Amino acid sequence: MTVRERTQEIERMTLAPWATRSEDSRGRAAPEEECPLRTCFQRDRDRVIHSKAFRRLKQKTQVFLSPEGDHYRTRLTHTLEVSQIARTVARGLRLNEDLTEAIALAHDLGHTPFGHAGERALAKLNPTGFKHYEQSVRVATKLEKEGRGLNLCWEVLNGVVCHTKGAWPKTPEGCVVRYADRIAYMNHDIEDAVTAGVLRPDAVPADVRAALGQTKSQRITTLVTDLIANSRDGVIAMSQPVAEAYEALHAFMYGTVYVDPTAKREEKKVDKVVSDLYAYFCENPMQMPQNYLYIVYGEGVERAVTDFISGMSDEYAISQYEKLFVPQKWAVL
Repeated sequence: MTVRERTQEIERMTLAPWATRSEDSRGRAAPEEECPLRTCFQRDRDRVIHSKAFRRLKQKTQVFLSPEGDHYRTRLTHTLEVSQIARTVARGLRLNEDLTEAIALAHDLGHTPFGHAGERALAKLNPTGFKHYEQSVRVATKLEKEGRGLNLCWEVLNGVVCHTKGAWPKTPEGCVVRYADRIAYMNHDIEDAVTAGVLRPDAVPADVRAALGQTKSQRITTLVTDLIANSRDGVIAMSQPVAEAYEALHAFMYGTVYVDPTAKREEKKVDKVVSDLYAYFCENPMQMPQNYLYIVYGEGVERAVTDFISGMSDEYAISQYEKLFVPQKWAVL
């Protein structure tokens, strides 16, 4: 018996009846020989962590564009917090932690530079629109590894594309990640907003604080504990009182922090940066790296430019803009 087979035996003995077992995966688009050490979901987790797109998340905006200070969240630290919360819930419900972690780590691989401001800019420019969760699947299936993709399992890709809106994932692990994403960003965005001076610590509505807790840690503990206590037979759900308090917190954040002029004052510049880069590379596709030229020939220049820009980090997008549009000092050689 291999290490992987022993792990699969442990899954059969310990996971809940409705959990997703690695041996029951629908598989990959391109079948592969099984690894003797890792299950298919463990391999997917490792592939995501070692991908270029995952590394670029460290320089992609979460909420605050290019904040001063080391303690604000980036898209990478957000992803790690989602993974931690999702794994805690999955363990409490005896679900497949490896699948949960793989989905959580991959869920934002396709996110743009400059956070949702960058996403909105690309959505306006590309004729077919742009959604970061769809782009995350495209990164995993087509763009990584010079166009070969990561060849992830169906369950991971389904959890990624359904992690934010629309149809719910087909696995309970995917549903856990969808909840964990919202639990993570809502609470760490409050902390970042307080640090930035955008929000007072006591600004969260009193009824929400009474229901969920006074601090980030207390609120996350309440939400996670409630989610574990109220999920049944593979249906992931919160109790009604906690769900209502969470929705009230959600509405509060979208009515204050996410529209605050201090938090968003730089976002008006994002449209120009993204639109100018988009126009330039559409007119000059040969200036993009070689792997994007294959996309130009196969799917058209706008698809290739969208892929190129969406994969940029904040810093790389700004450096490209400065290189192309900001006059440089003239030097005598």
